[in-house]
Amino acid sequence: MASPRIFCDFRLGPGAQFPLPDDAANHVGKALRLRPGDAIVVFDGAGGEYDAVIQRMDRARVEVKTGAWREADRESPVAVGLVQGLPEADKMDWILQKSVELGVAWIQPLVCERSVVRLAGERAARREAHWRRVVVAACEQCGRNRVPELRPTAAFRDWAAQPSAAARWMLSPGVGESLAGREAPAGPVELLVGPEGGLSEREVDIAQTVGFQPLSLGPRVLRAETAPLAALAAMQALWGDFRR
Repeated sequence: MASPRIFCDFRLGPGAQFPLPDDAANHVGKALRLRPGDAIVVFDGAGGEYDAVIQRMDRARVEVKTGAWREADRESPVAVGLVQGLPEADKMDWILQKSVELGVAWIQPLVCERSVVRLAGERAARREAHWRRVVVAACEQCGRNRVPELRPTAAFRDWAAQPSAAARWMLSPGVGESLAGREAPAGPVELLVGPEGGLSEREVDIAQTVGFQPLSLGPRVLRAETAPLAALAAMQALWGDFRR
């Protein structure tokens, strides 16, 4: 069985001995029920990973020691940023978790006209902290050693006013060219997906004004939590790691 993987939000090095972050220590001790002498893998998001061994444990502290650094690049050759209109309830957790597994490079949450969830200020900060934990946990599970950037939640109009050099594609049910009809992107791609009910007509007009091209995923209307994952999987099959 593969060793559990733990993200450490500080710079690691070979032969270092240190306590795990509190959340990680709780997970290792209470959820995984590991003991001193057990092996884990730790990574700091800078690329690569370290084998490590648990040295000491008590009720609230788990101390580990790293071995040598090991190169392990599991990033996708297709750099896709997901611009996601906020969906209801915990659907965003699902989208984040699965998009990380599918190789997303970064995520931009958007408050759109048809978003039921409205986030700003302290409430947005709390939700973003939770989402970051979801992203980190997904990296630990799927083997990624670089944590995708989770950008601050923005209002659609504020976000659209920011320039971008990436290719820009917008999921539009029944409209636009299919993925199979497109050339492999030469650089990063921004993929815009609306919330339940899709983008408003005004938002579609704004998106097209700032360079987004409509993209179709076929004749069926996919849910807000299905569409981005289907698009990411298709991109991986056409141009990314599914071809390896």
